[in-house]
Amino acid sequence: MFEEYCVEIKPKPKYKKKYCVVQDCTKGARQFSDKCSAHGGGPRCTQPGCIKGAQGTSGKCKAHGGGLRCNESSCKSSAAAYSDKCITHGGGLRCSVPNCNNGAKGFTEKCIKHGGGPRCIYPNCKAGAYGSTDKCKLHGGGPRCTQSGCTTAARTPSDKCVAHGGGLRCVYPGCKSGARVPSDKCKIHGEKKFCSKSGCTKIALGAKNVCKAHGGGARCPNCIDWIDSRCASPKHDGYCATCFKYLFPNDERSKNVSTHSKEFLVRNKINENFDGFIHDRPLYTGNCDCSHRRRVDHRKLIGNTILAIETDEFGHRSYDKTDEEIRYDDLYMIHSGKWIFIRFNPDSNVSKIDIDDKLDKLIETMEICIEKIENEENTELLEIIKLFC
Repeated sequence: MFEEYCVEIKPKPKYKKKYCVVQDCTKGARQFSDKCSAHGGGPRCTQPGCIKGAQGTSGKCKAHGGGLRCNESSCKSSAAAYSDKCITHGGGLRCSVPNCNNGAKGFTEKCIKHGGGPRCIYPNCKAGAYGSTDKCKLHGGGPRCTQSGCTTAARTPSDKCVAHGGGLRCVYPGCKSGARVPSDKCKIHGEKKFCSKSGCTKIALGAKNVCKAHGGGARCPNCIDWIDSRCASPKHDGYCATCFKYLFPNDERSKNVSTHSKEFLVRNKINENFDGFIHDRPLYTGNCDCSHRRRVDHRKLIGNTILAIETDEFGHRSYDKTDEEIRYDDLYMIHSGKWIFIRFNPDSNVSKIDIDDKLDKLIETMEICIEKIENEENTELLEIIKLFC
């Protein structure tokens, strides 16, 4: 009833992989081409000036946005193979070394740091080769900075090194440093806390979230209640250097504490020419329960005006400008009469004028101010005269 017959099944022809025709290249040739993507095979990136191969149907290479992208928020890198994230955010194969979270490099099981991927051919160099070159960045691998005379490696996605503006920049206002991947800030602004005082850009210390100038960090226990308290010094048993010298004058460490020699030169010169000037004492009155003890280097009350001389050694460059303004307000609250401040810089290395000539000019200016006060010719509540500042 049934007719028997045989069917011959022929095996399918074995596909022969086509390799890149460039000598010593073992990569597969792209479709409709006799070269791999690295040597010009397949469609190229449509970005002007780019010669890299396009990824998929995007028309662009990975560097210019082609192929799958990392799904991490605000990340613009391409996704690593068989994942939806870039290597930085955990995509692709990871290094096999215990506790290492870096991505494995190339066809190896380790990251560049632990020996994965091609190594630099420079003698005795153990660093990984960069990109498609056979050397590390230090020995000339990868693209170099286009700045004239610079041999440093260029920082993607630009053609310049970090020093000349390459790579991502820190987003902190006024900062020109390079950003640290994967953040958008440099190391300092990405890891440090900054002073919470308005307009201050210094680093905060301690739990107060303010810088040293605004009271941050450990304070000297002797002057901690003063508004102009100073930082504690480990070298002086937790006191500031000034208080330590005052409290323990016979201690060997007190001999190395600065004695403000220039300030004493000014004091001696003033005392030779005038009477009644008070040197370096807190300013307060018996009629006020003041919460601060502001000091003035040299002062004298003449009528309803205080003539004050401040010895600005080093131009008070380390002083906080905002605190200086608050200082004027505090002093005015104690003495609500008129003020004349003479800010005197004794440093000869700033104006190249001899200290003796500067002191003579200071005395001359003080005489003019005293005559002006006695004749009631000073009309401003606060007058600031800067000498050599």
